[in-house]
Amino acid sequence: MQKLTFLIAVAIISISCSPKKNQPKTVDNPLIGTWRLISGTTIEGTDTTVTDYTRDREMIKIINKTHFAFLNHDLNHGKDSTAAFVAGGGTYSVKDSLYTEHLAYCNFREWEGNSFSFVYTVHGDTLVTKGVEKIEDIGVNRINIEKLVREK
Repeated sequence: MQKLTFLIAVAIISISCSPKKNQPKTVDNPLIGTWRLISGTTIEGTDTTVTDYTRDREMIKIINKTHFAFLNHDLNHGKDSTAAFVAGGGTYSVKDSLYTEHLAYCNFREWEGNSFSFVYTVHGDTLVTKGVEKIEDIGVNRINIEKLVREK
């Protein structure tokens, strides 16, 4: 009798723990995590600017299942001409290799309410994004390329 009760309990637990047939399968999102920006390249017309984020400045991007946020600051604690602090975030969407940020919060308020799409690739712990940032009202129209590494 104890064996029968044990087998019934095991069967009930197995059935209750198995995934439901109608539940959607979750796909791993390789973007989820905390990323450190290593380099950024902006191209505006014929001008190209490359920024090394391993010196003088630092930026991280945090991506969870539904939202992203970025924090960027100088490494001199705001005590000289390199003083800078930029932060923002919002929701995002991913379709195939296209990552689109919907910026809801930013200390540069005129950037809020805009969406920016980037083609992305992930190789090991390196994320590369490339896309156009365009806001006609403030004259922004540039290609932005970022190389980030996953924080461990």
